Amino acid sequence: MDQELRAFISQWLAGVGIDSQPADGVSTGVMVLACFIVAFIGYYLVKRGVVNTMNIVIQRSKVTWDDIFMSHRVLEKFAKLVPALILNILVPLALTEHPLSSSLADRVLDVSIIVLFVRAVYSALDAANEIADVNLVSRRLPIKSFVQLFKLFMFFVAIIISISVLADQSPVYFLSGLGVATGLVMLVFRDTILGFVAGIQLAANRMVSTGDWIQMDKYGADGTVEEVSLTTVKVRNWDKTITMIPAYALVSDAFKNWRGMSESGGRRIKRSVQIDIQTIAFLTTEDKERLSKINYLKGYFAEKSQEIDVFNAQVSDADMPVNSRNLTNIGTFRAYMLEYLRQHDKLHKEMTLMVRQLAPTESGVPIEIYIFANDTRWAFYEDIQADIFDHIFAVLPVFGLKVYQRPTGADIRSLQD
Repeated sequence: MDQELRAFISQWLAGVGIDSQPADGVSTGVMVLACFIVAFIGYYLVKRGVVNTMNIVIQRSKVTWDDIFMSHRVLEKFAKLVPALILNILVPLALTEHPLSSSLADRVLDVSIIVLFVRAVYSALDAANEIADVNLVSRRLPIKSFVQLFKLFMFFVAIIISISVLADQSPVYFLSGLGVATGLVMLVFRDTILGFVAGIQLAANRMVSTGDWIQMDKYGADGTVEEVSLTTVKVRNWDKTITMIPAYALVSDAFKNWRGMSESGGRRIKRSVQIDIQTIAFLTTEDKERLSKINYLKGYFAEKSQEIDVFNAQVSDADMPVNSRNLTNIGTFRAYMLEYLRQHDKLHKEMTLMVRQLAPTESGVPIEIYIFANDTRWAFYEDIQADIFDHIFAVLPVFGLKVYQRPTGADIRSLQD
């Protein structure tokens, strides 16, 4: 068939006034040109008929993942394989009278097909990674790490196959030589290998995912995880700086992940107020009458007064405070704060809610508030915390209590005056 085609081309060239023989370069050039024309027509038909039709269908579909594939031009890159395959079949036939050129063209086209195929697969992997990000799959699995690993694997496979094609040797011949270079590969790709192993551990144990808030003081990281790649974890700190942490460091070193707090729906508030010990005292009758008018304390006074009266009735000389039971201003303040927090609409009622007294220090008696805000967003959490302690500082004088404050220079000067 090749000889008949060459004879036909030679006769056609003679008809237009060009003297040519079936085996000479002119006939061969015409056949090669015809091969390129056929390849272009094939690409045009696939591009216009298949790819454009698929893009129209994708644009009209309701799902979004196919739009991502279209934005990465995955179909267009696979379509470029069509002319390369056509040329790979036809060009060697056109060069049968030129064995050296035929062999060289065949090898170059084979390598071109490998490159185009790898490029198209890379684009598909990028699209898959973006789809995983959109669907929040990357929060559970380090998809980008697996994509990068697969790209790296394909790169090495493509290099080995391309070299074997150009050298006309079996790929096994080159693969056997990798054993000698294993030590060098381990040295060069140490971080990549460690990062891949760490990525598997991070994914299996769900230690860190995109969107998590992590804190790792060793690397100065305190912010949101933006990207988990094959070798590094990208963290955007709250001051908008970027910290890159080696993936294997998250497995070998300690770090804090705030994901549990975010998923629970409650964020802890743990802060204390130092009460001046000199202001702590028993409540007088006047104090009880005044404080019993506070709505949050009405039930407390009713319960405690009955309990204390029953106890004191059995004690001699109960009029002396050291012999009997009496309410204190600090205890009443704790009862008030506990009820106030129970009624607060910005606190998580299913989590720990406690007002406790800690061991006295040289700065006074600490009264600690241990609660959980029901809004984990940073700004809202800070507002809730500030509002509660604004209220605490404001109501302390009502109970005859003062916050301890270290004397300043102005305090000392006022004493001298």
